[in-house]
Amino acid sequence: MAEAGTALSSGLKNRHVTMISIAGVIGAGLFVGSGTAIASAGPGVIIAYAFAGLLVILVMRMLGEMAAATPDSGSFSTYADRAIGPWAGFSVGWLYWWFWVLVIPVEATAAATILNSWVTSVPQWTWALIITVLLTVTNLFSVANYGEFEFWFALLKVVAIVAFIVIGVLAVLGVLPGSDVSGVSRLYDQGGFLPHGFGAVVAAVLVTMFSFMGTEIVTIAAAESENPAEKIGKATRSVIWRISVFYLASILLVVALVPWNSPGLAENGSYQSALDAIGIPGAKAIVDIVVLVAVASCLNSALYTASRMIYSLGRRGQAPAAVMHTTREGVPRIAVLASTIVGFLAVIANYVFPEAVFTTLLATSGAIALLVYLVIAVSQLRLRRKLDEDGSAMPVRMWAYPVLTWAVIVVIPLMLVYMALRAGSRFDLIMTAVIALAVVAVGVVVTRRQSSREVSTYATVTTRRDAP
Repeated sequence: MAEAGTALSSGLKNRHVTMISIAGVIGAGLFVGSGTAIASAGPGVIIAYAFAGLLVILVMRMLGEMAAATPDSGSFSTYADRAIGPWAGFSVGWLYWWFWVLVIPVEATAAATILNSWVTSVPQWTWALIITVLLTVTNLFSVANYGEFEFWFALLKVVAIVAFIVIGVLAVLGVLPGSDVSGVSRLYDQGGFLPHGFGAVVAAVLVTMFSFMGTEIVTIAAAESENPAEKIGKATRSVIWRISVFYLASILLVVALVPWNSPGLAENGSYQSALDAIGIPGAKAIVDIVVLVAVASCLNSALYTASRMIYSLGRRGQAPAAVMHTTREGVPRIAVLASTIVGFLAVIANYVFPEAVFTTLLATSGAIALLVYLVIAVSQLRLRRKLDEDGSAMPVRMWAYPVLTWAVIVVIPLMLVYMALRAGSRFDLIMTAVIALAVVAVGVVVTRRQSSREVSTYATVTTRRDAP
């Protein structure tokens, strides 16, 4: 048995990392939330998903290049520290931690809503507490526990999506017995492919973008496995087919099967609406089970990711030193508990305080995904030069560097400007800007003090060595 210390274990197996990379972060956004995007943009939402997916593919390629060359549990936060400066690593690391801490109450509440509809005698808040405690316990004792839970969660999601695609294709082809849905006429016969114009598609990009958040978790998880560079390389190269199959193919089938202006689409969700249209019995129960698995998976990943990010910040002296201590099994238990406690407080706020309070909290994370992607792009632009100069081995290389890197760096600020101009997303952008500026300000102060202490320590040591 290893001694307790500050090092993480390498307890994630090949199948754990593989399944985490394939479907570990597919949440309720695909099964339910996509219905809202379809209802607002019509069939043209396919363009929104394709654009958002392309952006994520490019960002993952950039992150994969850095992570495969130098695997680290801090992932892009560590690379920002090296490429831009300690203040940048501090800022993006804490913002990312805050994002996943807020995911905990969102997913816990979503799971509790489903469980409460099944067993109404148990209050919704009790279900939220039970599922959060259960998944916290799995994260406390061994990273293998997280990997095992996530493996089965992800496998069930993959099976559900593949089954949906098969059934959907059969329905579109008109060969599914008992279904009166066939063809793809619903892509254009309800006001055209772009019923609300291209502006609605651009707006939908913002909605679809956040459903991809979490793709980068594999670069964090791979650091706790053997041969992390190899795992990261495989995950990065597979991101194209993962997005194409799980997101684009399933959304294309939904808009082909369900009229985009169907009254229940936004309320019931895309998958349930599609299964109802096909005539699958018990569609709601089936989707409820899949969504419960999906939200439990995302909650599990949120606890894991938040704890590893704050652990990495602790290792760099940018968080309290206690969070970097690990158990004999290599688990940063204090980091897990710290993240969970904040998540618990957010869960309590969701039930105790007015809804506006929790909505405001969520708004602070509204544009964090775009900020993270922008930092990844800038970091890769700078680190690639260093890697080339040093002659470092790069198992993964960014395509058409630096052209595509610059394209991402230009596009993301344009999306932020669009958020500022759009009434529906302006509040989220303002709240995210407020917390981001506060974190950056703290980051500049903390990292400058840290740098001053290091310089002072170095000067003291040098003086003592030079003394006669």
